[in-house]
Amino acid sequence: MLKRNVKEEKAIILDFLPHGYPFDTQPMYKKNPIAQAIGENHFVLLELVPKKGVFLQPLEEVYIGEEKREKIHHVIGKIEMDKLTETAKGEVIEIIKDMVKKDEKRFVEFFNKSQAINARRHQIELLPGIGKRYMWDIIEQRDEREFESFADIKDRIKLIPDPEKAIVKRILAELGNEDKYRLFVEV
Repeated sequence: MLKRNVKEEKAIILDFLPHGYPFDTQPMYKKNPIAQAIGENHFVLLELVPKKGVFLQPLEEVYIGEEKREKIHHVIGKIEMDKLTETAKGEVIEIIKDMVKKDEKRFVEFFNKSQAINARRHQIELLPGIGKRYMWDIIEQRDEREFESFADIKDRIKLIPDPEKAIVKRILAELGNEDKYRLFVEV
């Protein structure tokens, strides 16, 4: 499945609140600017505090690793999907679609290397719209020859739901804590 306690190096800004959260009852002078972001590799939802005077834009990529950070003062921590602002919720879907498209090779590799979870369930079955029949078709086809792209999967597995959309839906389901299994999102 997924290694725990991995750290993100880069994040994409989902929303920037220059005056902090509006529902925060602290006096204005005590509020910090807050950015909500998603990690590039493990899709971790994060709360960030930018450096003084830094104004962040949605969709902007920022470095959050251990080295010297240019724009981010510190990472507050992980946040849940339901704590995102409406702006962030709107952006997260499009950003995930874009990230899956850009890193197609990684997700096609999931179709090539996924394993059984237990005697009754396989990782492939965790993808929305992919049941036992498609799972067996995928396994048979990958045993003949590994998949090379999402298009290759669609060509070789007749009538399969769009594999790219299935990955995006799975990531969103994991972000919403809809299942105990994790394929792509760090908890």
